[in-house]
Amino acid sequence: EIEAKYSKKMQVLRDELDLRRKTEIHEVEERKNSHISELMRNHEKAFSDIKNYYNDITLKNLALISLLKEQMEDMKKKENQLEKEKADVLLQNKQLKETLQQAQEQVFDLQKKLAHYDKDKEALANTKARLKVTQKELKDLQWEHEVLEQRFSKVQAERDELYQKFTKAIKEVQQKTGFKNLLLERKLKGLLSVLEKKEVELSEVFAASNLDAGALSLVSHKLEDVLNSKNTTIKDLQFQLARVCKAHNDMLQTFEAKLTAFGIPLDNLGFKPLASPLLGQ
Repeated sequence: EIEAKYSKKMQVLRDELDLRRKTEIHEVEERKNSHISELMRNHEKAFSDIKNYYNDITLKNLALISLLKEQMEDMKKKENQLEKEKADVLLQNKQLKETLQQAQEQVFDLQKKLAHYDKDKEALANTKARLKVTQKELKDLQWEHEVLEQRFSKVQAERDELYQKFTKAIKEVQQKTGFKNLLLERKLKGLLSVLEKKEVELSEVFAASNLDAGALSLVSHKLEDVLNSKNTTIKDLQFQLARVCKAHNDMLQTFEAKLTAFGIPLDNLGFKPLASPLLGQ
């Protein structure tokens, strides 16, 4: 009875539990189906949102690609323009570099000039002072030059006058000296010729007279006295000739010295002075 009773209770409990289980399963299935439906709706909505999102992204990317292509073309144009500008800038840079180098050299020169500015300034002051002194000396020299020009004109006139007088005197002295020398030489030649004739005549007389030794000796002594007298006369004439020649040469040397002192070239005489040779030359 107890077993039957508890079996009955167990069966009732099983039925209740089975009913409860079925009810709970049905509730779980309903909740599951409801959740699945909700998930499907959510997934469909999310898929639609994702699809719309990616469609928008695709459209935006296509628009962006077009825009980027346009920008790329613009960038290429700008790049070409920039290349040209770069070449122009490089050329300008080269020119500016050369200009900068020249400017640097000018700056260096100006710095050197600036370094020497004080010295140049002091030198300029000294130069101005020397210039004043030099100008004063120049005025003095100009005045002296005018005085010397006047004196030179006067001396030149005196020189010309002396030159004319001296030339005239030289010609006269040359004529007189030459004439006197010619006379002396002719006289000397005449005496020598006479002496030779006398010697020949004397020899002929000695040969024709046949004098003794004493008379011959006496005649020889007399002849020697005559010859000595003639030789003395010849020596005196030669001495006079030498003295005249020396005076002539001294006068020529004095004349040349005067011409040199007055600054007159010897070639301006118009003739060549004839120097008389001394005796024995």
